[in-house]
Amino acid sequence: MSESMTATTPTRSPDPRRWRILGLVGVAQLMLILDVTVVAIALPHMGADLDLRRETLTWVVSGYTLAFGGLLLLGGRAADLFGARRLVLAGLLLFAAASLTAGLATSGPMLLSGRVAQGMAAAMLSPAALSLIVTIFDGDERNRALGIWSALGGSGAALGVLLGGVLTAGPGWTWIFFINVPVGLVLLFALRSYLPAQPAVATRAALDVPGAALVTAATATLIYALIRAGDHGWFTWTTAALLATSAVLYAGFMARQRLAANPLMNVRLLTRRPVATGTLLILVATALMIMMFFLGTFALQEHYGYGALTAGLLFLPIALSTMLGANAAGRVIGRTGPRTLAVAGLLVAAAGLAIPAIWDGAAPMVVGMTVAAAGTGSLFVVASATALGQVAAHEAGLASGIVSTFHEFGASLGAAVASSVAAVSLAGTGTDGFARGFTTGAVVAVVAAAAALAITPNSRSR
Repeated sequence: MSESMTATTPTRSPDPRRWRILGLVGVAQLMLILDVTVVAIALPHMGADLDLRRETLTWVVSGYTLAFGGLLLLGGRAADLFGARRLVLAGLLLFAAASLTAGLATSGPMLLSGRVAQGMAAAMLSPAALSLIVTIFDGDERNRALGIWSALGGSGAALGVLLGGVLTAGPGWTWIFFINVPVGLVLLFALRSYLPAQPAVATRAALDVPGAALVTAATATLIYALIRAGDHGWFTWTTAALLATSAVLYAGFMARQRLAANPLMNVRLLTRRPVATGTLLILVATALMIMMFFLGTFALQEHYGYGALTAGLLFLPIALSTMLGANAAGRVIGRTGPRTLAVAGLLVAAAGLAIPAIWDGAAPMVVGMTVAAAGTGSLFVVASATALGQVAAHEAGLASGIVSTFHEFGASLGAAVASSVAAVSLAGTGTDGFARGFTTGAVVAVVAAAAALAITPNSRSR
């Protein structure tokens, strides 16, 4: 039967270049994920060379993830309306240009402009590339391709820290951005010849630009409030006003999504228990991971005196632990159920973070972060399985976009909280701030474990 279908509808035959296309867009996606964490080791060096304050260094991380996450749903909708091929090529060109700007930066504003532009490009490129994979693959091959795509997330975040250390110790921190330029241009010209031409879209529905602006502004205001509180205090009228403004903007976004003809997000999905649980877990897991990277890189280099390369290598066991935790979770979640695994992962993360909070020293810090990484690694699997495991097929793309958005917002919030709580130590005046930062992470993990116990469904695979 499949032979007759192929004979009568040759356009449905698999694209012979599909695996090459997967390899190329996979490298592009890996580049985007690497850029979340590749800056971690380089932050102290950027601060010294460009005379940047703690708040600016925090935005070097958060500016990218905020633009990436805040515009991700808009990018996915644009890919549907204007064609994934166009968005992939435009995203690669913008990412290369933004990386060049960041690498050539001579001031904080120039560096942050490049990072925000990188995030905008990533929001265009990532959902469009995923859409291409879904289009050119079918059946079991599509499942294999999506499995490869998913594996890039955990490995990319882990490899980013190591690559950042190698480049910062070698040619210098600017090369963590410059390296994206030749890679991006090679991918651009290769994909331009490989990607099949797409027909014009008949219906051009309006993009929900106001919705994207509201959710991005709400998160930016929240992050600014958290960063500012580190220097000016948590219990001030300004902090309260910023938090209230963020809440109003989030409420405005929710109202906009109910009224918009073509909303970015079906907010009703967030009222479903599995999706709500998955978004909470991915938010917490990413925030804890970025908190560890942010605190660890400053402590190892600024306080314990390790070079960039050594610090990057010390993160290697943490990266491996993240991947091992994710792999183990994928193997046992069918037997344990998501609730047990979510609670266990969060408690393991809390126990690991408690080690550097209690004992000073580079060795306890690396050991503690390695233990915590196993817990956060398992949470990524639980979050995706819980949020996406029970949605209808026609809602899978939207639910996946929501989870991805909260992943990037978690990175932004993690950097902001770590920077604010550890402000004293990041300024070079003692280790109390680092201890407070790890303690805060442990407390967040314990509170999240209690929430996960209450709300996570515990359905098991048969």
